[in-house]
Amino acid sequence: MSIGLAILAFFGRFFGGEKTQEQVNNISKDFYSFKIEGLEGDTISMADYKGKYVLCVNVASKCGYTPQYKGLQELYEKMGDKLVIIGFPCNQFLGQEPGSNDEIAEFCEKNYGVKFPITTKIDVKGKKQHDIYSWLTKKELNAVQDETVAWNFHKFLISPEGKWLSSFSSRVEPMSIEITSLIK
Repeated sequence: MSIGLAILAFFGRFFGGEKTQEQVNNISKDFYSFKIEGLEGDTISMADYKGKYVLCVNVASKCGYTPQYKGLQELYEKMGDKLVIIGFPCNQFLGQEPGSNDEIAEFCEKNYGVKFPITTKIDVKGKKQHDIYSWLTKKELNAVQDETVAWNFHKFLISPEGKWLSSFSSRVEPMSIEITSLIK
């Protein structure tokens, strides 16, 4: 294999390709239609959260932003009557979420007392991007804007009506005014 092909293969593995237009066309445009497997093998249905804000966060156990789990749990406890936080473990950013479902669950509970729902590990970008993240990142699906997940702990806020409200980079802390001011 030439050096050029090796480099392309390397970056393709880390960054993945985009979904085809046909794949995007087959994704629902309704946030509440999505379901995903939880860490415990249960089904997490977005329809269960109608009437609440939903904060979707791609999480990882070995990232510089991992301490944000504490702020996420604090936000969940403070605003749990009107907000659900869902953690989506992802290993696409320098392999910072290598654990199994059991290891992820144990880490979150032991280190941060996490009580909010966490899904099984997914891809948040590329050809294997989970459909919910296609919706979160593509204007043609969410009807608001395109967004790129650049790193772990990127956050998306969904309204109680299932509408895309805002996106926050990894640097934005969960308890920041940028997030809390939007939850009414």
